[in-house]
Amino acid sequence: MPQPAEEIPVGQVEIKKRSRVPGVMITQYVKELPRGKSTPDFTRKPIALTVQEGKVALFKAVVNGDPAPTVTWARNKGDTTDPEQYKPRYDERNREHLLEIPNVQVNQADTYKCFATNTFGQAVCTATLSIFAVGFKKKQTDASSNKDGEANDPEDFRKMLKKTKIVKKRKEEPKKEGEIDPKFWDVMLNAKKSDYERICHEFGVTDYRWMLKQLNLKKKEKEDEQAKVVENVDNMKPIEVKTSGRAEFEFDMKIRDPNSKIYMYKNGEMLDYGDGSDDSCKHNMKKTGDKYLFSINNLGLNDGGLYQVDVDDVNIITTKLEVPDVDFDGKLKDVKVVEGQDAVFEGVFSGPVPQITWCVNDISVEHGDKYNITVSEDKLTHRLVVKNCKIEDNGVYTAIAGIKSSRATLGVNEDPNAMGKGRGGAGDGADDFARCLADEQARLQRERDEAARRGKGTDGRGDGADGHDGKHGHGDSTDGRGDGADGRGGLGLGDNRDASGKYGKGRDSTVRSGKNGKSSVMGLGGDGLSSQSAMVGSGGDGADDKLHFASGLTDKNALRGKPAELVCKLSTDKIDGVWYKDGNKLTSKDGVVISKDGCTHKLIVQNCKDSDAGLYHFEVNGCKTEAMVRVGDLPEFDLDALGKFSNPVIVKAGQSASFKMSFSPQPSLEIKWFKNGSELLDGGSVKVVKETNHSRLQIKDCLRSDTGQIQIKLKNPFGSIEALSSLTVQDKPGPPRGPVEVNETTSSALELKWNPPKDEGGSAVTNYIIEKLQVGQNTWQKVGDISASHLNFRDRSVSLGKRYIYRIYAENPEGISEALETDKIMAGSLLFPGPPTRPKVVSAFKNCVNLSWTPPEKDGGNKILGYQIEKRKKDTNQWVTLNPVKDPIKGLKYGVKDVSEGSEYEFRVIAINASGAGEPSPPSEMVCAKNPNMKPHFKDPEDFIVVRSGNSIRIKINYEAAPLPEIKWLKNGEPVSPWNKIIHDDGTCTLIVPSSKYSDSGVYTIVAKNSSGQASFDIEVRVTDEPRPPGPVELEQLVFGKVIIRWLPSPDHARDDRLHYMVEEQNSDSRIWRTIADHLLCTTYTTTVQPGREYHFRVYAKNDMGLSDPSDSPTWGVNSNKVLAPSTVPAMVTLEKPPSILVPLKLHSPPKGYQCYMTCAVRGWPSPYIAWYHNGICINSDNNYYITNAFGVCSIYILRVRPEDSGEYKVVAVNSLGRAECSSTLKVKD
Repeated sequence: MPQPAEEIPVGQVEIKKRSRVPGVMITQYVKELPRGKSTPDFTRKPIALTVQEGKVALFKAVVNGDPAPTVTWARNKGDTTDPEQYKPRYDERNREHLLEIPNVQVNQADTYKCFATNTFGQAVCTATLSIFAVGFKKKQTDASSNKDGEANDPEDFRKMLKKTKIVKKRKEEPKKEGEIDPKFWDVMLNAKKSDYERICHEFGVTDYRWMLKQLNLKKKEKEDEQAKVVENVDNMKPIEVKTSGRAEFEFDMKIRDPNSKIYMYKNGEMLDYGDGSDDSCKHNMKKTGDKYLFSINNLGLNDGGLYQVDVDDVNIITTKLEVPDVDFDGKLKDVKVVEGQDAVFEGVFSGPVPQITWCVNDISVEHGDKYNITVSEDKLTHRLVVKNCKIEDNGVYTAIAGIKSSRATLGVNEDPNAMGKGRGGAGDGADDFARCLADEQARLQRERDEAARRGKGTDGRGDGADGHDGKHGHGDSTDGRGDGADGRGGLGLGDNRDASGKYGKGRDSTVRSGKNGKSSVMGLGGDGLSSQSAMVGSGGDGADDKLHFASGLTDKNALRGKPAELVCKLSTDKIDGVWYKDGNKLTSKDGVVISKDGCTHKLIVQNCKDSDAGLYHFEVNGCKTEAMVRVGDLPEFDLDALGKFSNPVIVKAGQSASFKMSFSPQPSLEIKWFKNGSELLDGGSVKVVKETNHSRLQIKDCLRSDTGQIQIKLKNPFGSIEALSSLTVQDKPGPPRGPVEVNETTSSALELKWNPPKDEGGSAVTNYIIEKLQVGQNTWQKVGDISASHLNFRDRSVSLGKRYIYRIYAENPEGISEALETDKIMAGSLLFPGPPTRPKVVSAFKNCVNLSWTPPEKDGGNKILGYQIEKRKKDTNQWVTLNPVKDPIKGLKYGVKDVSEGSEYEFRVIAINASGAGEPSPPSEMVCAKNPNMKPHFKDPEDFIVVRSGNSIRIKINYEAAPLPEIKWLKNGEPVSPWNKIIHDDGTCTLIVPSSKYSDSGVYTIVAKNSSGQASFDIEVRVTDEPRPPGPVELEQLVFGKVIIRWLPSPDHARDDRLHYMVEEQNSDSRIWRTIADHLLCTTYTTTVQPGREYHFRVYAKNDMGLSDPSDSPTWGVNSNKVLAPSTVPAMVTLEKPPSILVPLKLHSPPKGYQCYMTCAVRGWPSPYIAWYHNGICINSDNNYYITNAFGVCSIYILRVRPEDSGEYKVVAVNSLGRAECSSTLKVKD
């Protein structure tokens, strides 16, 4: 959505300038800023966010400028005007401009822009918002294809149907919570080192050092796994998009078994592919020798994903194809530069793209010495810089991002200031060109004189019939023709050169003499100023001498004090030439050696000095060839630094290693570092610093694999030198090498032998640690720690027949290696137990047969671990195992449940010891799986059920009987109503009485009868409802401090014998209702009251269904129904005493069904009122207890005690003077 902030006000200028903050672009609207004013800028720009769906995203920005700028927000794809979705605000405390996006959704992922605008300009920056979804999201079908209510034609619908296709999915290791996605390792194993950082950021891996260690381990594991199916895998290239719109990846692979199958997967789903012969096929595999090329045609947005190639079930290569859904906001533009300059191509995308592919003439290129590839911080701008452009860099350059691409051309023009030097030659620009032009003019003049002598022509006008000599002039046509008549001669002055190194301003800069004369060509090519060929022709009679250079001179870089040799070769050995240096003729007197050997001419400078440097040329009959000689020295190392550098560097794993080399400053010096012959480039864990007089190499977080030879190489035009050092990274050793050999195995000892580690970790192994695990147990125990000089171990703590697994570790000063683990090794030879006795059938049922047996006479010298049972069905020959050897039956009896009702079986038993399973026992007698005759028996029935009136009565009884019994239901001794429903199931009978009434209460009896007998069971069913409240409540005080509470019984009291009452109290002090009595079967209760307080009481009726509504009492207060307190005038004689316990209750523990008699003695006057309580419930009116009080001896008698009679029994004695109580416990024994 276009933003007003992006528009430039009419009449103002637009000056682009960069901010000090990376990624911020400032546009100035005025040519000159007023004093004290400034354009907007960002002090802190918003950062990229990655937020979970449904959370809050918050962008923050801090801006400055005078006047204070206005901040607005926008996004690339969509608007930000909805106030519910986008909430911009300003935080005055922190001076931050905020954009809050609450409840962020996946479709809000985009690139967001922040604009800061004032009168003098505008600043803008971007930040990306990434959303990761949670849960499973379904893609809804687009219904737009069926518009205007048109129904699909049935025939068209049938065409839309596709045959169901079963897609094979690759077996992948599931991702565990808290662990790294296994796909991360698949991608890293096949990625370039330069992509490690990007991939780690994509998968959220931050521990780079740990990742490299794990990656090395996984590479070894993968190589071992691949070795099972392939001999070797080389030259793996990750997937990339070509300019043709096709994605390709390739590798070399030699398969061990030609019959092995190759599978291709995308995101774990197998793909069908062709052989490359049919371009219409989406996926193809083309095999050429051992090279495999996989391609994806007609690339689309849905083709992005993780591609994997497997041989059988072994992964060979994994590569990730990213197809971003972006467009080019700024496409590449054609670039023209002068030779030696840098060319820049830049593409701008509509959305963030982490990485794109750059191609030059349809060949992909990477970041390096020639090409510099950079990406902006917001991932929107990608730039390719072609360094030091040359003529061969001309071509088409392409930027590819998924299915989008942009092309532009690069044109490299010759540097006019370097004319005459050739593409790789040397010279001084215009001076060299002027000198060469003067030499060429002199040569042309000599040719004209010679032509005039032979052709009798004057001033370019010849009168010979066949030997016309043209005029001399400047030509500008493509073939270098001048303006002469036939014998055209001229110096072309064009702006191009061909491959032979011709120079000048014409197209081919040729000079022709005579009608049939040959051209003489001279120029700079290849590595310097040289003449590839020169031919001299004559006019007149058209004679052709065919003289030319077979090979010309080449530039020479000579070492000071060493000889230098210049060599050229003519087409004939009949002509001698002349050597020149800087235009001066050379002879042997000048300290040089001039020789000729046939057609070869040599010039040798014996001892090169600085004065020997210059421009040398060899001339013969007007033809010449030139070369530049430079004199210099090899690079030199500082001797002290060289001595230090040669010392080996030893570091521990995880530390950094540094190397430094000093040298003399020299121009054109190239510095390279190598490790084990491979060049080290700056990036990742490697840092290379190159200065004019020294260079440093630092390897961070060293791994054991970084051990090797370190080499620095200095190179200049005169040669190269190198220095060697070594890096040793000390780490824990590798595991000992197997296989482990078992030299001896007896009943009391095991002797093992192994090989030392392949990698000792940079320091000698000091000892080996041996651990042992007995099979079936979970604890490893250390059994040995031996010197490194011993590679064998004898374990004497073994038992005959037991199996053991050993782990062997190597240890050095840096730590302990990974373990070499053995297979299961048994101590001694196998001795199997004998057969048990014939199994006996204890009992048989329709779903179970119970067996028993006795142990074998011979146990094979080892303890019997258990037994294995086999069965055979009648009329079959196959014995079926019921339990595996690893899960033996421990006892001497077992219930076989894997039987079918009515089938006949026989069984046999096998004993198992440490050696394994022995011989089977004789088979048991044939037995039929059916239930034996059994009298009906009810299983755990309930004898009391309460049902709310109106609900259905459901009585479910489980039973066992064989054969199945005949079942009848009775109510109070009479058959139940036919309207009641009876449901029979396997071993279950259910009686259902729908819509119950009070009259349905009673005793229901189930009667089950079969040939083996009869059984019955009674169930008491009570149909009831919540009780109605009690009648009015009355209060009466007969004794000071005591109040008697009386109420009329509930209307349901007579018909519900389980109904009882509960009393609650509230006084004026606490204002809280509390229960003072419960489970009262009577309609009175006496409670204690305090003078000066008001009391309220309420009474509830309770039954099995719950509480009734309360009946409230009148208020008992200070002036209500109050009995006058006794006179405070002391009496002369009184016999009144408060209650006291003379003999307390004792503990009783009678058996169930026995009688129990409890007694205590109480005194007091007036005679106290005695109340008995069981578990806090008053039982004075309970008919199950016989209670007496004879002159203070209080007794309770229980005729037959029941388990429910257990509990606390308490006696409370109350009179007008006080209260006394005692308690005891009754425990009924079973």
